[in-house]
Amino acid sequence: MTSVHGGPSNPVGPPAPAPASETSASWPPPALADGVQLIGETKGSGYKQAPSLVRRADGQTIQLTRLLYLILQAVDGHRGLAEIAQHAGSAFGKPVSAANVRALIETQLLPLGLLRLADGSQPEVRKANPLLGMRFRYSVTDPERTRKITAPFTTLFNPLIVVAVTASFIAICWWVLMVKGLASATHEAFASPGLVLLVLLVTVLSAGFHEFGHAAAARRGGATPGAMGIGLYLMWPAFYTDVTDSYRLGRGARIRTDLGGLYFNAIVAVAIMGLWWATGFDALLLVVVTQILQMVRQLMPMVRFDGYHILADVTGVPDLFQRIKPTLLALVPWRKTDPQAQLLKPWARAVVTVWVLVTVPLLVFSLATMVLTLPRILGTAWDNAGKQQAALVHSVAAGDVADAAVRALALACVALPVAAIFYMLVRLGRQAVTGLWQKTRGKAWQRAAAMAVIAAVTAGLAWAWWPGAGTYRPVQSYEHGTLFDATTAIFPTAAGHDLKQGHTGRTVALWPEGARKPTRDDPQLSMVLVPHTTLAPPAASSATTSVPSWVFPFEKPPAPEEGGNQALAVNTTDGSVVYDVAFALVWADDGEDVRNANEAYAFASCKDCAAVAVGFQVILIIGQANVVVPENLSAAANYNCVRCLAYALANQLVLTLDGPLSEEGMAKLSALWQQIAEYGRNLQNVPLWEIQGKLEDFKKQIIEIVQTDPSAKPARNGTPAPSPSPGSTGPTQSSTPSPVATTPASVGETVPPVPAAPALPTPTAASGPGSGSGQTTASPAAPVPGTAAPDPGLQTAPPAPPTPPGNTTPAP
Repeated sequence: MTSVHGGPSNPVGPPAPAPASETSASWPPPALADGVQLIGETKGSGYKQAPSLVRRADGQTIQLTRLLYLILQAVDGHRGLAEIAQHAGSAFGKPVSAANVRALIETQLLPLGLLRLADGSQPEVRKANPLLGMRFRYSVTDPERTRKITAPFTTLFNPLIVVAVTASFIAICWWVLMVKGLASATHEAFASPGLVLLVLLVTVLSAGFHEFGHAAAARRGGATPGAMGIGLYLMWPAFYTDVTDSYRLGRGARIRTDLGGLYFNAIVAVAIMGLWWATGFDALLLVVVTQILQMVRQLMPMVRFDGYHILADVTGVPDLFQRIKPTLLALVPWRKTDPQAQLLKPWARAVVTVWVLVTVPLLVFSLATMVLTLPRILGTAWDNAGKQQAALVHSVAAGDVADAAVRALALACVALPVAAIFYMLVRLGRQAVTGLWQKTRGKAWQRAAAMAVIAAVTAGLAWAWWPGAGTYRPVQSYEHGTLFDATTAIFPTAAGHDLKQGHTGRTVALWPEGARKPTRDDPQLSMVLVPHTTLAPPAASSATTSVPSWVFPFEKPPAPEEGGNQALAVNTTDGSVVYDVAFALVWADDGEDVRNANEAYAFASCKDCAAVAVGFQVILIIGQANVVVPENLSAAANYNCVRCLAYALANQLVLTLDGPLSEEGMAKLSALWQQIAEYGRNLQNVPLWEIQGKLEDFKKQIIEIVQTDPSAKPARNGTPAPSPSPGSTGPTQSSTPSPVATTPASVGETVPPVPAAPALPTPTAASGPGSGSGQTTASPAAPVPGTAAPDPGLQTAPPAPPTPPGNTTPAP
């Protein structure tokens, strides 16, 4: 899944010539080391003076200046230094002496391992070992076998085929991602472990086919592909193809070689789509998605994927990583310009500078994130490995070979990244320490400063990785995984007052003795009240107001809108009980939108107390209504509460009728509503667990009155009827109780959530608003034409005028 271009080193130039007194008569004719290949001058180079490339037997590609390359060209094992100087000088256009050749051989070519030693033996070479290079390579095919295998695939680069495949691939991507979707494919694949194995197998094989694309493209351009194999790149196994010989090609042919792997991924996607069309096997579509993901990943230019090589070949700078140091030093204003920074053409230098400024921060950020999150990664890997091992044992015992194979692969996928992270960190640390030790040799103060830095980094890592509460806990599904969360292991929230909405923090929770407590593995849904200083209530405008002060750390529910019904019970007095009851009957006119809300809120912040809110709303829609979206809401909450109870019940009935009720039906409804009002007046004497059942019984009686009325002709399914034809009553009903109870931390007694109410104190309530609000405290009267029931709370409503059907008039 990655192409190997050999990683050319920086170009080297001629040193100072050797003294003229030295002669070359005693030197044997120099000879090239075994396996050295002269690739030639780089075409389309981004350097001001295009370097020439030479490849050693170990695969390392080296950039040379033109003079050094001409000297190697003249070396044949028979020519002496004088003849080599003559040939090189004539090609170079300037005179070159035998002494110059000897100096260059001794100081440049021999140390690079390009020539045999004076005794004819092969040189000992040290191959470059970059941190982001491929490790543990294993060649599967030699160059000769690679050429034979990839030869038939060169025809796929015919321009007509390329255009057809590209157009088909774009259409397939659009259809799969935007039209078909992946839900059925995912369900079908993961329903059977065997299908998962099949998808993984095809994906792995397509990754190998990706490398065939690089080799075939190089061969199409006239280059000779090298060995193909597998290795470890960063954290995962990766296939590779040696296409170093493509450097002898022009820029266009090199870019085609870089894009060849992506093109073969597109071919796989098109072929899989054809197989899906023939079989209808939705799980195959996951292979199409894996090809898209592979292509996106390969286009990343920050590491040595295809995107890196594409950028290198576009700019003509094949050694981008080796340009990082001179590029950064050139950006320092007070520093003298590094000669290495002047080697590139202006446009190439600009592109490389942008790449450096993007890549270096991303790599540093990735490294820092990996270091900071390593404890969580280890905890998650250990936890998942245990689960997969248990599943593997179960699958083996059950004889399920496919599932056992999936579990084994899962264990490998868990272990491999962890091992790779440790390998990268150890190798990075070793290189840093070794490099600092060598660079400070003979410099006592610099070495002391370097050792101090190393000690500080070591201490910081020990602090960050030291086992503590939550340091190595597994990542959970409910965590956000944001950048802020990644630092909480290092900079945790210190106290509960730092708890903020949307962030991780700590607070104190009280649980009844013996109750099952939530854990990280088995969380429970909870409501956390976060203190907020900006939500403090304004000062009371009157000292005589009977409304309790708002002490809760959240906003007070807004007043009901027109046509709404709201019961709000707030208790902040120890040893008391507060009831708030809001009953409303609403008539909706023909054509009007029905957006009425029925709300019940009970909030308690006291000791040995209770707050009960009951909201009951009946909405009768006469005729056609285009919008019917009623709301039924309830909420109950305790705050700084000991042995307290908060209970909220919202119950709503919505009926649609073709016409108004008859006089007999209105009389029945009026009498029933009088009973409902009387029930509301005495609600504080009713056990809480009986309230919801009684309200449901009232709704059934209302439905029966409407169904048996000959004039109403109720609509079907609770929606406006298109025509006044007979139909069955279709109510829209909802009932939402919200009980909350708390107990003291020191007492193991549990308060029942809905206890029977004994003789309670007089309810504390505010007087209800007038007509149009749809809300009263205690029980409002029903707006039945000609009658008005008295308010069953602290006040008595005056008689209401007749309310003919057709006017949207909530009860007072």
